[in-house]
Amino acid sequence: VEEPMEPQPKTSKLEVVRVTCTAPVNIAVIKYWGKRDTKLLLPINSSLSGTLDQAELHARTTVAASASFTEDEIWLNNKKEDIKNPRLQNVLKAIRALAEKKNAEHPLKGMCVRIASRNNFPTAAGLASSAAGYACLVAALARLFGVEDEELTKISRVGSGSSCRSLMGGFVRWEMGNREDGEDSIASQVVPESHWPEMEVLVLVVNAGKKGVSSTSGMQSTCKTSDLIDHRAQVVVPKRMAEIEDAIQQKDFETFATITMKESNQFHATCLDTYPPIFYMNDTSRAIIQVLTQYNAINGIKAAYTYDAGPNCVIYCLKENTAEILSLVGKYFKADNATDFVRGRSTSIPDFDSTVGEKVQEGVSHPGDKGGVQYIIHTGIGPGPQTLVDESEMLIAPNGEPVLE
Repeated sequence: VEEPMEPQPKTSKLEVVRVTCTAPVNIAVIKYWGKRDTKLLLPINSSLSGTLDQAELHARTTVAASASFTEDEIWLNNKKEDIKNPRLQNVLKAIRALAEKKNAEHPLKGMCVRIASRNNFPTAAGLASSAAGYACLVAALARLFGVEDEELTKISRVGSGSSCRSLMGGFVRWEMGNREDGEDSIASQVVPESHWPEMEVLVLVVNAGKKGVSSTSGMQSTCKTSDLIDHRAQVVVPKRMAEIEDAIQQKDFETFATITMKESNQFHATCLDTYPPIFYMNDTSRAIIQVLTQYNAINGIKAAYTYDAGPNCVIYCLKENTAEILSLVGKYFKADNATDFVRGRSTSIPDFDSTVGEKVQEGVSHPGDKGGVQYIIHTGIGPGPQTLVDESEMLIAPNGEPVLE
């Protein structure tokens, strides 16, 4: 990916300086759930995630600055939104302050910005859209203002907590930190995307609609009412963080998978322990767990399921087992009305009889009604934010106007 040119000093009032970036979705294997500070978005526990390949899932954002702009403006997925959103404001203020600290007379000083962003996947469907969106915004603004070499994960965090993990590729840890000002609550890379190239990811989209209880309100309810959440944050997570980091370094899939599944189960147990209880998974979500549990019991652990705050299942698996898992899931869970059922690195379901081993065919039974999965995205682990230079990728035109579809 070509690096963008540094923003040039203004030569005319009408000049528009633009930067376009993409940023990835990340899927946590150690979950972030609960804040110790709701303004600074400081978590009650550390977390760890895999960064997904942007070929299949990404946010794309163009930011533009010009002396001719009279106010900051934002368009999300072709729709103008309120730029006064406090989290957006926090990010804009922080980037501008960083630029001024680096160079008191930087070329964009005092200029308004326009932001246009799109996801190539459903927003707010439990696919970490806000994480990709804020990471993309921060990456693009940082390049525009010439501060891309600075520590940016703290800034991204005040937009969307888990977005700080989308600023890097591979597997990424987000340290909870202990300081009240949040200066030590930052993300760092555990391993780059090149470390474990055999690791693949299947995203099973059960419901691409908006979830009933947002992550923000769900976390607050859990922290207020769950008796389990403190034990989880203080005792369980620190041990799991150390164990899963070691498993990733050693490429020990069985340990990685076991912790990932237990961690997902416990996260949803704390949601159930919240009063009133929060249900993010549905019958299809639970049936997928049962089928994968039977599958893993036959020839060893090959599929690691994890669920965030929504019904969609994410499966981490090794490349050698992807076809069998795809075939198994396709047979039992493909919705009757599904179109383009497999997307990304694969585009069809492998034949069940020739792909799925005999022992698996005999040993796995579906626990209820078939169907329930709308489509599957076959992807893997990928890099952090990328810069685009092709005019056709820009979401703001040379004249500063948004490119709307």
